[in-house]
Amino acid sequence: MSNQVDKNKNYTVTYDNGIKGFPSFYSYFADWMIGMNNYFYTFKGGNLYRHNTNTIRNQYYGVNYSSVMQSVFNDVPLENKLFKTINLEGDDSWGTILISDQQDDGFILAPWYAKKEGSYFAFVRNDGTTPAQLSEYALRSLNGIGTSANIVVTGTTTTVSFPVTMPIGNIISVGTTLNNDGDMLYFGNPNPTLLGRVIQVNQDFPAGINEIVVDNTIGAPAPTTTEYMLYIKNSVVESHGILGHYGVFTLTNNNTEKVELFSVESEVMKSFP
Repeated sequence: MSNQVDKNKNYTVTYDNGIKGFPSFYSYFADWMIGMNNYFYTFKGGNLYRHNTNTIRNQYYGVNYSSVMQSVFNDVPLENKLFKTINLEGDDSWGTILISDQQDDGFILAPWYAKKEGSYFAFVRNDGTTPAQLSEYALRSLNGIGTSANIVVTGTTTTVSFPVTMPIGNIISVGTTLNNDGDMLYFGNPNPTLLGRVIQVNQDFPAGINEIVVDNTIGAPAPTTTEYMLYIKNSVVESHGILGHYGVFTLTNNNTEKVELFSVESEVMKSFP
């Protein structure tokens, strides 16, 4: 729970005599608690509460909380791996955060899970930054193009032209300003600078057209000279999973009804540098 517990707040901690330790944190903070006649009672602000009888789950003293569970995938700990998916054996989807010793930006929103054969399945996404941080340059989402031939700025768009002998390729993704998707175009080497979001790719080699058009409202001013160009795939849409020796996953559920979770699985593959 190290990345979930707020050290500035009070928590209720339970002791398990079987494992001789404290396995759980509870968000509510009682003034006093006692077990009697097979029921668990707590006192808060002078009021008496009987637990496990309220039909509204995750509610304590009139406040709604979240159920949070954390564990780790750690098979073959000396082998570097890619954690690609999360599969929940249960009756509800959970918001998921996945981190490793090398990345801390894996996540799945609860609505992104799809129910397949009685389980909830989803691909791990990456929560990148704009502009990308230095740690993201080494990821598989970065692709180089080459040195531009011409750069023209027209209002909120910038057109970057390349020689027809330098194909842009067909894996670059075009987005829209409205949806905030699409790949990000950068210039400069070795310290790339964000130029803008790709909104058009025009290629007509017989006519001498080989260009990328970007929305420059989110980037730096365009360079006045030709520059080396590269693009980074949308980190959420084009996720490659989380790279690391182990994967720590944190599940969060805000359901106010009964929810059961039996197991958590991940599709993992060995990473070859």
